[in-house]
Amino acid sequence: MNQFNQSISRSEESILATNKVLKNTYMLLAMTLLFSAGTAALSMSLNLPHPGLIITLVGYFGLLWLTTKFRNSSMGIVCVFALTGFMGITLGPILNMYISAFSNGHELIMTSLGGTGVIFLGLSSYALTTKKDFSFISGFLMVGILVAFLAGIGAMIFNIPALSLGVSAMFIMLMSGMILYQTSEIIHGGETNYIMATVSLYISLFNLFTSLLHILGAVSGRE
Repeated sequence: MNQFNQSISRSEESILATNKVLKNTYMLLAMTLLFSAGTAALSMSLNLPHPGLIITLVGYFGLLWLTTKFRNSSMGIVCVFALTGFMGITLGPILNMYISAFSNGHELIMTSLGGTGVIFLGLSSYALTTKKDFSFISGFLMVGILVAFLAGIGAMIFNIPALSLGVSAMFIMLMSGMILYQTSEIIHGGETNYIMATVSLYISLFNLFTSLLHILGAVSGRE
């Protein structure tokens, strides 16, 4: 009887811990998304130029490394905001480009934003309600993201529009899978650090949004 009670107690503690991680993740994600939107708006208003591929990659991976290093301390939260704020700054010039290049640029951006929100809410709700374990797709996602990343760099360097569109389509699928995977990891206790969970979901949403925007722009006939 004692062991049975202890088992129930451990189970309840595990559920409470999981709920806490989930709650903290969504709270921090909401705040970082707002902060990133603010830095993107500032970048747009100042008409800042895009920093370029090298600076973007160095800034992203550098801040990601710092976030990972300090993930178990309050400094990790500062790093998360630095990372998402930096990504917002790099996004501003891209949004300005769409607004200036397309007569319906604002509509394209809002449609992409809405599509990103619908996909995130739909996939998150599915993972939360079914409680299905999606850990089995981790290997596929890792390989897929690496291939898509390298293909994207190749498309940019050699200026291959068709390949670039293909990469965007790949990223939409891969980032959707990442949302399912990360949410599943939180639910099943595979991810206990809400800072890293937030970073994973933020990057998924960022890539999902920009990929949708790219494809919608192409459908509009200007890319």
